[in-house]
Amino acid sequence: MDYVPLESALRDRSRQVDRIIPHVLKTLNLDRRRAEAEVIKAWNSMIDPRFSAHAQPAGLVKGTLFVNVDSSAWLNELVRYQHKKILNQLQSIFGSEYVVRISFRIGG
Repeated sequence: MDYVPLESALRDRSRQVDRIIPHVLKTLNLDRRRAEAEVIKAWNSMIDPRFSAHAQPAGLVKGTLFVNVDSSAWLNELVRYQHKKILNQLQSIFGSEYVVRISFRIGG
């Protein structure tokens, strides 16, 4: 039996997959999602547990890290006294072009 046509068809199909996979991965934004997961992991390890118990990242959109805070008292504390320190820590880990600003908000 001649397997050459079948092998050729399979080889052509694998070449197509090689071209399609990078496009699919880009479309799914897996790099961005992985980076967001890394920011959340870093948040929980680098932020004082007193603060992380009341504030958690909700997402990273175009350089802005959105952080949900559970009360106005903690929002005030984070915005007034911790904002710059937290931003500097995140920028030192991920780069200032990736985490440009932090937006704290009440919610969850």
